[in-house]
Amino acid sequence: MSGHSHARTVKHKKDLNAQKRSRIFSKVNRLITVAIREGGPNIETNTKLRIAVDTARSFNMPKDNIEKVIKKNSGELTGEKLEEVFFEAYGPGGIAILIEGITDNKNRTLGEVKKTIKAFNGKMVGEGAIRWMFERKGCITIILEKQTEANQDKDSLELIVIEAGADDVEWSDDSLYVYVAMEALEETKKALEEKEVEVESSNLEWKAKEDVEVDESQKASCLKLFDALDDSDDIQDTYSNLKD
Repeated sequence: MSGHSHARTVKHKKDLNAQKRSRIFSKVNRLITVAIREGGPNIETNTKLRIAVDTARSFNMPKDNIEKVIKKNSGELTGEKLEEVFFEAYGPGGIAILIEGITDNKNRTLGEVKKTIKAFNGKMVGEGAIRWMFERKGCITIILEKQTEANQDKDSLELIVIEAGADDVEWSDDSLYVYVAMEALEETKKALEEKEVEVESSNLEWKAKEDVEVDESQKASCLKLFDALDDSDDIQDTYSNLKD
């Protein structure tokens, strides 16, 4: 995982069933709703909304669905009261885990997360206990097979993203993750698009400063834990310092 977003890994699976896809769309709806309530419905001036919409598109959420959510939340605010939550925990093998969520009941979500973490022999920790192990970074995802023939070479593609302002790059199979300073995310994305590089998604993530290696049994437990957390409607994403 190398600090990678677990949800980002999930979205690249081509065999998502209807139930999984429905849950993802529901989570993205909440992401867009919170972004609008914080910064308004103008995608040009609301960076958080722009990132949320980009996330929706990366999950192949239909354009009509996205527009309906924006329209629904552009008038007087009604419906459920949503708030963002953030939890920190240790998982199997002592890996550090950051958990982001959006919920209408923080106490319920906290209880569910505690139960899930405990089921995998992990433990919750206080605010800030492990956050220092991560950096908040902008992340741009590029899928090699979606690039033009001119940008299909990995070395050449790396050179392009570095020239566009990347601080760090990582490959996972044929997916390239480009890390930049938070404030440089939009600028770097535009620079890549000008070079005819197709961007799969761009968002803000927590990137581990150092990776932790565990044995295969513990790694398997970590992956099961990530899946269990992802099954919660309230959890948006999980990050860890688990080494691939």
